[in-house]
Amino acid sequence: MNLLIKSATILYPGSPFHQQTADILIENGLIKTIAESIEADVEIFDAKGSYLSPGFFDLNCNMGEPGLETKEDLNTGLQAAAAGGFTGVALMPDTQPPVHSKTEVAYLVNKTKENLVDVYPLGTISHQREGKDMAEMYDMYLSGAKAFTDGKRPVKDAGLMERALLYAQGFNALVFSYPEDVAIAGKAKVHEGVVSTLLGMKGIPSLAEELMIARDLYLAEYTGSAIHFSTISTARSVALIGEAKRKGLRVTCDVAAHHLILTDEALLGFDSLYKVKPPLRTQTDIDALLQGLTDGTIDAIVSQHTPHEIEFKEMEFETAEYGMIGLQTTFSLALQAGLPVELIVEKLAINPRKILNVSAVVLEEGQPANFVVFNTDDTWTFDKQNNRSKSANSPFLGQNLKGKILLTCNNKQVYTN
Repeated sequence: MNLLIKSATILYPGSPFHQQTADILIENGLIKTIAESIEADVEIFDAKGSYLSPGFFDLNCNMGEPGLETKEDLNTGLQAAAAGGFTGVALMPDTQPPVHSKTEVAYLVNKTKENLVDVYPLGTISHQREGKDMAEMYDMYLSGAKAFTDGKRPVKDAGLMERALLYAQGFNALVFSYPEDVAIAGKAKVHEGVVSTLLGMKGIPSLAEELMIARDLYLAEYTGSAIHFSTISTARSVALIGEAKRKGLRVTCDVAAHHLILTDEALLGFDSLYKVKPPLRTQTDIDALLQGLTDGTIDAIVSQHTPHEIEFKEMEFETAEYGMIGLQTTFSLALQAGLPVELIVEKLAINPRKILNVSAVVLEEGQPANFVVFNTDDTWTFDKQNNRSKSANSPFLGQNLKGKILLTCNNKQVYTN
């Protein structure tokens, strides 16, 4: 793969070329030259007026394979990731069977070798995600699992979570917590508040998330372990994690891109495409999440890509499945939320790799080319023609979005939109 990127504004924190406009020559997948102006007899990509940053990295991506390929297989899912500017994804273990042994981890690692998008399987905390017995965490770690989570199922047993935190500490692995107290959340489907009252539906109180965060923060403090909270969504959650960070606890967290722009008022039409978990909250919560991203309390933005077949979403709201696809819209939603482009790069490309202990992407001559080129002013329409996912459960299909991914490069491969 030989390519010359012309006149890109570089956003690589730590690089001497950061915030400068330069040409980049790629030969055989390696960065050959970085200079103010380069001439070469290779394919040229004009990036004038656009940015070049490390490829994005998603810490919360669901794909169906193995077992649920009708929702999303690895091929379509990774195409959607590349189209969204991602060169790395952490795969949630919510499959059939779940990723609860070295067999599933090895399958995912081997199946995705030499793909443009680097794949990092996450193993389960408990066997079969049942929340009873601890899974084969060390075996999965040796096979390539970087962290452990029961995905969209919270670990209800505090003793199991404590043992998992202690055990993972022994081989420097990370435990993800999906914070929800099921006893408080019950069978409710939406956020508890004014909108749930108007809809006549029982709501999930913010307390359900916050109580579990408080519990797991106590466990992390007691064990001295690192912990990562997936898809926090409330103002109080931000405050709890901020306080823990100031105390010196080893805690990180992320937020789903759709939680930065959508409130529970989107549910007034009973459109199941907006049914997600954690549920859409209020504008007060969105303001706190945005502030948390700005002040460093929230470390990363994720897609929470959750594909479903049409029959699981086109039904009554109460019985429809949770989740929306998001790999191709994450960047645009972050821009729509009003976040500065450098902060978006930090939350989408830099911090996720730090959290998962993945090697940082560097912009140096002789190093592999791993980057995304995007324009913050270009608009595009997310439609059936450019949707690379096998599923179409997104409320943003048919909408004009600002911020376009132009080119994604990694592992000697290039994807262009």
